[in-house]
Amino acid sequence: MERLFENIKSRQTAIAVIGLGYVGLPIAVAFAQRTKVIGFDVNVRKVEGYLRGKDATGDLGDETIANCGVEFTSDPERLSEADCFIVTVPTPVSSGNVPDLQFVRNASKLVGSVMRRGAVVIYESTVYPGVTDEVCVPLLESESGLVCGPDFKVGYSPERINPGDKQHRLENIVKIVSGNDREAVEFVAKLYELIVHAGVHRAESIKVAEAAKVIENAQRDINIAFMNELSMLFHEMDIDTNAVLQAAGTKWNFLPFRPGLVGGHCIGIDPYYLTYKAEDAGYHSKIILAGRHINDGMGKYVAQNIIKRMVRLQVDLKHSRVGVLGLSFKEDCRDIRNSKVIDIIRELEDYGITPLVADPFVDPQEAYEEYGIELCEMDAMRELDVMVLAVPHRDFAGLHLHEVEAMFRKDQAKLLFDVKGVYPRSRFENNGFHYWSL
Repeated sequence: MERLFENIKSRQTAIAVIGLGYVGLPIAVAFAQRTKVIGFDVNVRKVEGYLRGKDATGDLGDETIANCGVEFTSDPERLSEADCFIVTVPTPVSSGNVPDLQFVRNASKLVGSVMRRGAVVIYESTVYPGVTDEVCVPLLESESGLVCGPDFKVGYSPERINPGDKQHRLENIVKIVSGNDREAVEFVAKLYELIVHAGVHRAESIKVAEAAKVIENAQRDINIAFMNELSMLFHEMDIDTNAVLQAAGTKWNFLPFRPGLVGGHCIGIDPYYLTYKAEDAGYHSKIILAGRHINDGMGKYVAQNIIKRMVRLQVDLKHSRVGVLGLSFKEDCRDIRNSKVIDIIRELEDYGITPLVADPFVDPQEAYEEYGIELCEMDAMRELDVMVLAVPHRDFAGLHLHEVEAMFRKDQAKLLFDVKGVYPRSRFENNGFHYWSL
């Protein structure tokens, strides 16, 4: 292992990063500053964009991609140049919220077909405890004809990248590392210490590292679900949720979670990986699935409140103009995977409303391919009956009252649905808006 590490540092052999999305791209770019990196993705269009210096994620910037030194490719044969492989492919859920491991399986088969004796394979994809040992390693062994342990090593280091977050970055977040034996753990630790200034935490086993990752997001999911349930409760009591949270927040140990739409590829997915494994072990989750049930229904809840208020104010649903600001799963981020904004849009469509949707962060082609949504420019947000601030990107959150007012029909009821409550409620209500937030 020591010799492999020195060969990587001296660029005599390469690290191959498989999967170049929001996780794999930053890792490939970071390692390319210290080592030779082959960045592989099966998406040819994505790779061609990187070769032109275009950052599809928006987190690193075009200039960084153009000058990063990563050897981007969609040619599987290039992987044979590597002796260390980092797998960062997505792990979604399929129908029924069952873990979909097809991408991890395919990546394992691909790596197994090209790796040599002495190789190290590190997984970063979020999985339930046991996937690396029980699913990935057998595929690596069957494809390579090698045996894990004496012939090659396996590690697991869960990703902690937060898309759109400029403060918590790969280099300043402690990295959990693990391996199939002590030698593997130390290799993975030394490797990531090349790029992670915050240091590493050595987990006692791969299963511990896998479990740590899924509970990080499950914990956040449950806390937000509690806030969402409180929001629904306080609406029934005609109490301002934000005012309650502001008051409760004066206590030193009150956790500052807020209600909102919970989507994305991590928080909205990972709890299902944990509960799936729990069911397999004979344990039926009570809290985790309850939280998921609440959060999965929030888009529909918001849309139903929009309809109720439109009916109450006698807005003609058939001829109404509803504008939705934001499509990504969270603010200041391009990622639209598992965005709960689409649940608002679909529910409105069920009532015969086709809303205008604008999001300057999101690639229009991606929005259309993923959801069939044709994004519009902000200039189209005129003569509205309803405006929904679904995702408070900085440009949206920074709009002044008169700019918001200019989007509405004149001399008509102005319905403003500020989902996360970023606008000052009293100011808008004092200027004739019918204001609603979670």
